Amino acid sequence: MNTPKFKLFIVLGALLFVITLMIPSLVVLPFTEDQVTGKLGEQLKKEESPAETKVTSSGPVVEVAVFQMQKKQTVTLPLEEYIVGVVASEMPRDFEKEALKAQALAARTYIVNQMLKGNKSELPDGALVTDTIQHQVYKDDAELRRVFKDDYNWAIKKIREAVSETSGEIITYNGSPIDASFFSTSNGYTENPEEIWLMPLPYLKSVESPWDLESPKFAGQKVFTVSEFEQKLGVKLPEDSTIGNVTERTAGKRVGAVEINGKTIKGKDIRDKLGLKSTDFTWERKGDQIIINTKGNGHGVGMSQYGANGMAAEGKSYKDIIAHYYKGVEVTASDNILTKVLAKK
Repeated sequence: MNTPKFKLFIVLGALLFVITLMIPSLVVLPFTEDQVTGKLGEQLKKEESPAETKVTSSGPVVEVAVFQMQKKQTVTLPLEEYIVGVVASEMPRDFEKEALKAQALAARTYIVNQMLKGNKSELPDGALVTDTIQHQVYKDDAELRRVFKDDYNWAIKKIREAVSETSGEIITYNGSPIDASFFSTSNGYTENPEEIWLMPLPYLKSVESPWDLESPKFAGQKVFTVSEFEQKLGVKLPEDSTIGNVTERTAGKRVGAVEINGKTIKGKDIRDKLGLKSTDFTWERKGDQIIINTKGNGHGVGMSQYGANGMAAEGKSYKDIIAHYYKGVEVTASDNILTKVLAKK
């Protein structure tokens, strides 16, 4: 005869047996929506290489059309990707990141200014700029791999970080993008633009740049025969051993003008005609040769790249660098200006 306690024992035993059978199914159930492949992390996002990691901006989507001179073709690419190619081409990759960030701002400001002006310089296929010093030097990823070689991975990673950390920022003066000129190495001072381009700009003023004295590009020398010198400058040297006298100095301590046997020549014209690295030069006549020594490398207007790197090495930020080389400017978001650019299209 079955007692109530015995019946209860049978029911509980049966229930426990059923639960024991169901537990494995309950444990597996949440994972049955995806097939099990046996490979851990199969569904994790693939880690991108430095070259695959794109620099993006939260502002308006803007593209730049660049005419590649050697390839004779126009490529169109996102603005921030263009800035990566410019910074990688215009500034040494081993420079401090804050210097690279300052370069990114200068490069972005330049191209935004070009977009705002809408000056396409009659380039093919509607290109806005070339990839040469006529505008800004730009190299695509394949070209950078060839140039950087074994340095490519770490260099492009640092450059992309510099561009990303300044994404969308430009340099403005009274609300408008500036002419963010830059050059390699000063003679210890930057130059006023009117000495080079005959047009003063309130934010481009001569400033001290003592860091440049450590630049490997600070000193230069060229040697000419007397006849080469005379032919290139269109002058006739005196019969004695003299050459000429400096009659004018610029704000940047460079040669403003020289008088040679009754003819006055601008320092910038001498630099251009003789292919000198700088307008800060001295010369000496030895027999049939004229030896010219220079200080600095480039036109000298705006931001010195080696000066920027020297400032960064001392702990200065990219905004400190910008404030030193461009007077009275602000670092601002480019969104409003880029919206105007898009509205023109």
